[in-house]
Amino acid sequence: MMITLDVLDPAAGVGHAFFTRRGGVSAGLYESLNCGFGSGDAMESVVQNRRIAMDLMGLAPDRLVTCYQIHSAEVVIVERPWPREEAPHADGMVTRVPGMALGILTADCAPILFQDPVAQVIGAAHGGWRGALCGIAEETVLKMEAIGAKRDRIRAVIGPCIGRNSYEVGPEFAQQFDAADAESVSYFAPASRAGHFMFDLPGYIEHRLLRAGVGMVQCAAHDTVAERELFFSYRRSCLRGERAYGRGLSAVVIKP
Repeated sequence: MMITLDVLDPAAGVGHAFFTRRGGVSAGLYESLNCGFGSGDAMESVVQNRRIAMDLMGLAPDRLVTCYQIHSAEVVIVERPWPREEAPHADGMVTRVPGMALGILTADCAPILFQDPVAQVIGAAHGGWRGALCGIAEETVLKMEAIGAKRDRIRAVIGPCIGRNSYEVGPEFAQQFDAADAESVSYFAPASRAGHFMFDLPGYIEHRLLRAGVGMVQCAAHDTVAERELFFSYRRSCLRGERAYGRGLSAVVIKP
């Protein structure tokens, strides 16, 4: 099952998908479309799941590129696919090469996909709270500009991720945001526990994108923690005492 959002325009030659956990071959805690090599799942299952995802996008499996994600603001320009063992340590990618799918792996963090439909430049970013705070969204926009995009033409979609009603954080978490970005206060609501807050991660990322001058932003109306049948979730796995969890794939491609 794939989720798509209207803001990324297929008529402009771009395909994208936020894949759910359904439709793959993995079993147990990884059931079923687990696409994360670092998850602990059997390697052959992850390889097959990534092949299934690329089949659904009409691409060969070797056209999918993913990074070794480190919760940073590091963004790379992609000119060719790389083998898994050569994946760069980064959390964002941009390209203008047709037929190459930029993939993001998440289990509560926000996958962000980008398109400049005029320049035919795309981007993808892994938006966890650390990356959002240190500027992964803005750095992806800058890298897109470096290869021909214009930020007021850029469209961005924020995929399924942890929702505000599932994201309780402590006072130290909120203080980090307040110290770095005074405007972040709007994305914290009081929790039932004294001194704790409910954090709106997709709302905060949308705020950062719009503040950076991106032309259009759309958020998926899904909460990965609450929707167990559809999504993998790190937080849900922790709350349930599970020892492992799968990773969902999101991808964007300039159609060949």
